[in-house]
Amino acid sequence: MFLVADVLLWKQWHVSFGAIVAATVAWLIFEWSGLPFLSICSDVFLILIVLFFVHSNYAAYRNRQLQTLPELVLSEEMVNNAAASFRVKIKNVLLVAHDITLGKDFRLFFKVVICLWLLSAVGSYCSFITLAYIGTIFSIAFPAFYSKYEEHVNKYRGMIH
Repeated sequence: MFLVADVLLWKQWHVSFGAIVAATVAWLIFEWSGLPFLSICSDVFLILIVLFFVHSNYAAYRNRQLQTLPELVLSEEMVNNAAASFRVKIKNVLLVAHDITLGKDFRLFFKVVICLWLLSAVGSYCSFITLAYIGTIFSIAFPAFYSKYEEHVNKYRGMIH
């Protein structure tokens, strides 16, 4: 079993390298095709459904038993707990958004305005898929670099801070 920390710190280097290769291939497919993310996802699901349909009909034709799918059981209590947790999270987000729009916390309002402006400026130069790819590469590479050069980073961070 792979832990996320092992992958991010490159202790399982083959999995980390595989994640970078998979992200690069996905990014290249999106960029070269020029199709939106939703179109490619629906095409992939369409192909999968057709393949499963052909497989099941071929198995019936050859008199082979198909594998049964496990039954999904959701208790009412589990659904109610998930809904209550989701409601609390949405309520907190809406309360923070309400405070920001009313100007109760000017510092937070200013941070949100700056972040949205920067996101808009960066978004005008590249697509969402490119930003997601860059974020993926940074999220895989940065923890390993920090772990390796932690003393140097902390020394320079102390000089700046």
